[in-house]
Amino acid sequence: MKKAFTLLELVVVIIILGVLATLGLTQYGRMMERARRAEAKQIIGDMRKLAIAYWLANGTVTGISNADVNIGTAEDQIPSQCRSSHYYRYHAEISGPYLYQQAIRCTSGGKDPQGNQEHYYELLSTLPDLNPEVWYYCETAGGPCYAGEP
Repeated sequence: MKKAFTLLELVVVIIILGVLATLGLTQYGRMMERARRAEAKQIIGDMRKLAIAYWLANGTVTGISNADVNIGTAEDQIPSQCRSSHYYRYHAEISGPYLYQQAIRCTSGGKDPQGNQEHYYELLSTLPDLNPEVWYYCETAGGPCYAGEP
């Protein structure tokens, strides 16, 4: 009598492997998105340090621009436009007594998630000392924002 796997046993093993692979892929996607968010927050922190350097050099941040915090279109700058090497584009502006620094999620060019939603992070700092006030996570541009992580 030959010993062999039955078709039912093979199907059960394939189903179990499929379930495990599905769980692994969803966790992988979540971990990648967390890493992308961490990168965006780090870049915003770098922008804040450059804004502080601008304030120390000029005594004010009233005339600060994207170029002053190294945001631009050159390859060695923080991207102001979506590019294939980054998942976020960045922007800084002064509004009243606050410096807004934003990381806006790029959703085009084959990047997941695709669509027209622009998830973004924003660091709100008070002027003139640029102390961080609060991180915001916004679902869409002009949409609801939440303090902290999503």
